[in-house]
Amino acid sequence: MVEAGPPAAPNGPPVARVDRVLRGAAQVLFFLTGIAFFGYLSRYYLTGAGGPTLLAVTAVPLTVCLVFLNDLRHGALYPRLGSVAPFVIALLYCGVALYAAWYLYREFDEIRIYRLGIWNATDLAVGGAVAALVLEYTRRRYFALFLLNVALILYAVYGFLVPGMFHHPGMDWTRIVSAVSVEMTTGVFERLPQLGLTLIGSFILVLAVLRAFGCIDSILTGSSRVALHSPRTLPQAAVFGSFAVAAVSGSGAANAATTGSATIPVLIKAGFPRVTAAAVETASSLGGQLMPPLMGIAAFLMADYMGKSYFDVVARGFAPAMIYFLGVAFAVWLLAARHHTRAVTPDVRAMRFMDWTNILSYLIAVGGLIYLMGVERRPAMASAQTVFLYLFGFLTVAFAVRSVHARVWSLRELTRPFLRLIESFATVTGELTILLATLGILTAMFTITGVPTKVGVLLMEGAAINLFVMVLVAFAFGYLIGMGLPVAPTYIVTAIVVAPFMIRAGLDPWVVHFFIFLVAVFGELSPPTSVTAAVTSRIADAPFVRTMLAAVVLCMPLLVMMGAVFSRPDLVVEPGWAQLPAFALVLIGTLALSFALQGRFHPRRALDLPMRIGLAGIASATIFHPDASVAALFAAPTLLLTLAGAWRFRRLPR
Repeated sequence: MVEAGPPAAPNGPPVARVDRVLRGAAQVLFFLTGIAFFGYLSRYYLTGAGGPTLLAVTAVPLTVCLVFLNDLRHGALYPRLGSVAPFVIALLYCGVALYAAWYLYREFDEIRIYRLGIWNATDLAVGGAVAALVLEYTRRRYFALFLLNVALILYAVYGFLVPGMFHHPGMDWTRIVSAVSVEMTTGVFERLPQLGLTLIGSFILVLAVLRAFGCIDSILTGSSRVALHSPRTLPQAAVFGSFAVAAVSGSGAANAATTGSATIPVLIKAGFPRVTAAAVETASSLGGQLMPPLMGIAAFLMADYMGKSYFDVVARGFAPAMIYFLGVAFAVWLLAARHHTRAVTPDVRAMRFMDWTNILSYLIAVGGLIYLMGVERRPAMASAQTVFLYLFGFLTVAFAVRSVHARVWSLRELTRPFLRLIESFATVTGELTILLATLGILTAMFTITGVPTKVGVLLMEGAAINLFVMVLVAFAFGYLIGMGLPVAPTYIVTAIVVAPFMIRAGLDPWVVHFFIFLVAVFGELSPPTSVTAAVTSRIADAPFVRTMLAAVVLCMPLLVMMGAVFSRPDLVVEPGWAQLPAFALVLIGTLALSFALQGRFHPRRALDLPMRIGLAGIASATIFHPDASVAALFAAPTLLLTLAGAWRFRRLPR
């Protein structure tokens, strides 16, 4: 009798082979689903067939498939369960989602019109299944948002147990399921995921084509080449490169992970302490959320919430963005002088044909969007689609020319940028749509329980004491929300709860919404849970808390503008020439505050500190004094002292 050999080790070749096969199958399924998703949305962008609600009930389940398949192909879907179980679970999820898409498409008019309010068990089961899958992904990706949703759902059901002003009779589970799914005016198919699939999705197409052909790498290469001949320009090149890439990435944390690995080591070699280098990248990455015309997701939400065009938001966003950029750049210039920036030759390759093409494409995208939306006044979605088509054609021709010239005939190399386009568009749009669908559940619970009205009562009571108190309460609410949520959820939750009551108290809607927008952006930095600072500190191998605090100081322009939109409402109320006086006052004050924080007037601390405190005082008056004429009187000495201080600071002994 021949004895059987020992069983294969769990990590042996058979297991590895199965894992590779399943990963490959997941990759194929992801790209097949991604191509279908890309084609379906492209058809909608060109024709508008069916309208946004029908698009949502069919495309949201598709995004569920995409996000789970994306995790599966990267080994991030329930990794503790091995290889086979996650694959089976993903197929089950995709089967449920695809059945839901088919059922909701087939029964669309019946559910929305004829069975409105009297949905049958199948309607509720199918809609509830999509909502459950959305919540499951949220649990794994945005745990704080998941907990908030669960808490609100439990509050909606068991509100009769809550004492005081937040007491309500409670609702049955059928009402909860219908509110988050088949009602379609709230829940996972409401206007927020519709916005993600339509307007925001069309802009993501532009970003995806830029990413696919290597625009981010080209921008970083170009900014590094600028710094080769002058050590003084190196920090500014890092800031500019991060700003430009952040405008494409749309996320501070994502940008920090993308560009920080390139910029932070170079800044450290140039003489910046690790904490300072990480803080510079944090501040630069955060600025991408403010940079028109590709502002972050919250700007799209602002346009939708206010019922304005996206360009109306973009046009007003230029002034705050430039103040932030110039304030951060000036602070980095002062830091470079303080830390004796050394000459560094970055390990950077020469600019190639595709690099120049990509940078030109980036400028075409930005200029094209501004021209189409601002000059021709085309709708934002149509403008983005036009820019995408021209960019795609231009970059495809350039890529073909480069491939022929370089004699690249490999099928893998020839298809690489096009697969990247599908991958980038599918993953970013899918994850964003799921996030917005989760916000749809949250807003549904807010709506049916009346939480915004109850919080608004507290705000109005604060306004009765003083408008300043109301603003502080609103900031505190947004700050607390932002500690656990990304920018988009922070904006939408704060806007729903806070904005109507601040507007009712007499504040201009643009002022209120830009204030909330700035608070939401600050959420990516807000201590003690700054995601962006966590990423940069890890790259720099620097202490997280010190990095976060240093970044807060560098991001001072963002904090200043939260108050400046109230003291200088012209900064955002009316775009164009009307912004210039307010822009000048706030910019002068912001630069002065940057010098007060980062510069020095005198080598002796006993003399230097009072002078910097005095400069900070007149700078604050320039920004916040309610009378613009008085503020203008403060602006002249503020500017002169800042310029004189900067000139002297470069010559002080170190």
